[in-house]
Amino acid sequence: MNDRIIVPLWAFGLFIVIMNTTMFNVSIPGIIGQLDVTAELGSWIISSYSIGYALTTVIYSRLSDSVSIRLLIAIGVTVLTTGSVSGIFATDFNTLLLARILQSAGAGAIAGLGMIIVSRYIPYERRGSALALISAASAMAFGMGPIVGGVVYQTFGWSGLFAITCLVILIFPVIIPLLPKEEPKAFQFDVIGGLLTVINTITLLLAVTQRSIWMLVVCIATIVIHGFYVKRDKPTFIRKELLKQPPYLKLLAVGFCVMSLNLGNLFLMPLVLANEFGTSAMNIGFIIAPGAIVTAIISRYVGRGIDKLGNRKFLLWGHVLLAAVAAVFALFTSVSPLVILIGYLFFSPAFSATLSALNNEVSRILPDEFIGSGMGMMQLAQFMGGSLSVAICGILISFHVNVSIIHEYGFVYVCLFALILCSMVIYLWFQFSLQKEERKASSLS
Repeated sequence: MNDRIIVPLWAFGLFIVIMNTTMFNVSIPGIIGQLDVTAELGSWIISSYSIGYALTTVIYSRLSDSVSIRLLIAIGVTVLTTGSVSGIFATDFNTLLLARILQSAGAGAIAGLGMIIVSRYIPYERRGSALALISAASAMAFGMGPIVGGVVYQTFGWSGLFAITCLVILIFPVIIPLLPKEEPKAFQFDVIGGLLTVINTITLLLAVTQRSIWMLVVCIATIVIHGFYVKRDKPTFIRKELLKQPPYLKLLAVGFCVMSLNLGNLFLMPLVLANEFGTSAMNIGFIIAPGAIVTAIISRYVGRGIDKLGNRKFLLWGHVLLAAVAAVFALFTSVSPLVILIGYLFFSPAFSATLSALNNEVSRILPDEFIGSGMGMMQLAQFMGGSLSVAICGILISFHVNVSIIHEYGFVYVCLFALILCSMVIYLWFQFSLQKEERKASSLS
């Protein structure tokens, strides 16, 4: 496989579909006004894409164990394009919402299968560079989304936002023929297990975002049912073999925490800039964008460093730098916009390097037959962490907590600082356990 062509093109495609999650944020007030719908209803333009994107990511990943990646990508791009074209010509809320759902159903293929292709077909000694480029594309997309979304929406309306996503049509017809041809495999897909995973995810998100006790009860009940279902002797959607691997479960927890910190920070920074300093939406984008740009520039060197020095050093020092920035934001974020600009110059590259090393480490410890389901579960855990973090940060802010000299936003950053410290402890536990096993294996040999 020619990864020097496929990986950069794939990273650009991923940049488009991830940016599609944040481009629409700035357009929601306008869409609500134009279509005369409530803010709660209008928010589903964002929520529907995020939820569908996460769920289809793990579904495509799981399907890749049985179905050709070429076919899955072709299906995903077709569905994404159909949704994007429908959105260009949408004139009512229902059509617009359907277009976003279709977009999410296709975007999951690009997000989920990219990690699997890198993990399955790129040699380990070059895998870090590929994962670093993909992670940099993700960080760049989060940072550039509000700027691109604001400019395009003001100029072309929501039709322009949907048109940008159509750019994937230009990329993936080039990529698909270059992908490795796979041997035919027996089709196995646990529909019931997949539905239970979807229900677990949606009910948990609704329980937190809507603060619904009933949804929480439903979520707990379906998780219990799912737990008994997974114990069956037959193959299930969530591979029970993965749940029996403590190292993988520890890395899953790290992925959850790191993405929680990232999206929680991306949620808080615009609020601080707007409410504390009166910064406009466009200027907020220009303050956040430099960190994303720096991440993209140094991604090549980060990837080489991971390939040369290994994942563990980048995971450790990435955690240290993320914790340091979170601490600075907790104490000084309300002092000046420069604190956020400079802090994010360090935060964004540290997050990208940590995520790259984490995904690379997961691909290293998983057997080949578990790559599809394992990487899919990792991405689902990261999405759940990010989504729940945003909701919980919003709840904490609504309490208007003031603790001594710590501003209400600073208090939320203290919570995020505690979260990344927990992640560091879990990672050190993972590293200690791995080193213990390695010493034991060497003594036996």
